[in-house]
Amino acid sequence: MSKKHIPRKRFGQHFLHDPSVIQQIISAINPQPNDIMAEIGPGLGAITQHILPKVNRLDVIELDRDVIPELIANCDHSEKLFVHQQDALRYDFSELTEKPASLRIIGNLPYNISTPLIFHLLDQANIIKDMYFMLQKEVVARMAALPGEDAYGRLSVMVQYYCEVDYLFTVKPGAFTPPPKVDSAIIALRPHQQLPHAASDETLFADVVRTAFNHRRKTLRNCLKEYVNEAMWLQLNIDPVLRPEELGVKDYVDITNAIRLNLK
Repeated sequence: MSKKHIPRKRFGQHFLHDPSVIQQIISAINPQPNDIMAEIGPGLGAITQHILPKVNRLDVIELDRDVIPELIANCDHSEKLFVHQQDALRYDFSELTEKPASLRIIGNLPYNISTPLIFHLLDQANIIKDMYFMLQKEVVARMAALPGEDAYGRLSVMVQYYCEVDYLFTVKPGAFTPPPKVDSAIIALRPHQQLPHAASDETLFADVVRTAFNHRRKTLRNCLKEYVNEAMWLQLNIDPVLRPEELGVKDYVDITNAIRLNLK
């Protein structure tokens, strides 16, 4: 790690330094010369340095302006590196490509913004080919969880609606400077080119899922009473005494589509 740059807590900075972990990540990503690739939060360039030789261009989004000069220096002032000093939560990734399913995104995401950033990217899923992220292990577990598991919740449903999810491997705190207090994990998210279960109204779908998991200890009958009446439960063939974490993505899509049909 650089002796000049002190990791900033407000940016959630934990700089990756373990060569074996870096190589595992690069192998998983398998960058190709013509890939349209963006890295979120490159920091001092631990991953960036290994991606650059393999691609024709790499765009990086970095919020901390003070780290950018060292990032550029660590990457030998490569002409293939294009730095955007912006907040990834507000960045419009369509600036990098308009071609469907073409953008590859990688990043060691700060724990404090990881979930809102994932939702921001899901809003732009149509242009994304795949995403490889280092996240808090607990967040990765939530994304990959199946119905009935303790970690299963709103994030699981929303991510799995849009993406195929692959929990790759765990990374211990010692791989970072400073070491975080929790384990991390690498996840691969690949947006479905065609949704397996499509909601007729995705805004309504998100609202239904959010409402259900805001009251996850209640039965479906109680937590979705503003949306679904008894006749609709019978039509759906879903037991209303189940709890939100017992339903899969298809169930929430079916509920949403029934609500939308009932509103017509």
